[in-house]
Amino acid sequence: MVSELKNAVKKAENLSNKDQKAVAKIILDELAWNQSFATSQNQLSKLAEEALVEYKKGTTKPFEL
Repeated sequence: MVSELKNAVKKAENLSNKDQKAVAKIILDELAWNQSFATSQNQLSKLAEEALVEYKKGTTKPFEL
């Protein structure tokens, strides 16, 4: 384990149980997101290509908030 992570864990040990659970959830969610993103590159690339084709055809619409 790298020193930065060791330091973060050591500091987290001083937090309340509620805050420790919140920190753990943030870390686990981030790891899950990274794994999901890493395994979806082919799908994301395909979607990007499809979007570009639609844009070039003029079949897209502006995004409005």
